[in-house]
Amino acid sequence: MVEQAPEGRFELPIRVYIEDTDAGGIVFHAKYLHYMERARTEWVRSCGVGLRAGLADNISYVVQRLTIHYAVPAKLDDELLVTAEPVAFGRVWMDFRQRVMRAEDRKLLSDSDVRVACIALDSGRPRRLPTNMQELLARNVQPTETINRTSQE
Repeated sequence: MVEQAPEGRFELPIRVYIEDTDAGGIVFHAKYLHYMERARTEWVRSCGVGLRAGLADNISYVVQRLTIHYAVPAKLDDELLVTAEPVAFGRVWMDFRQRVMRAEDRKLLSDSDVRVACIALDSGRPRRLPTNMQELLARNVQPTETINRTSQE
């Protein structure tokens, strides 16, 4: 089940399984990237945009930039909430703020800024975000946060 948080930020519940952890039951650091990828994908899906159709149109998305801060470790059997909040976009990219929290007490476990670029699947070269994605972002990003500078594309 996916949820829309009260402040408009998308939240995806995820449980930590043994496959996500090291021998001590602590979530392996790279698994957070998996959780965030799922949350971004589910946010797009929940807004009615199908990513599979994009593949047929030679469109793919890749993480171009990522900063992450690990505050507190997640552990085996924890129930997590992973957020996906679009905060800015340009012609070929979109920025997300993402958090991983423990569901029980909403304790912040990690905080991330992620830039996702749109590329042509066949060449790997940047390409303009499709119209449906631009419209989705325009509806969900505050106008003051939208950036359309060539230097960042």
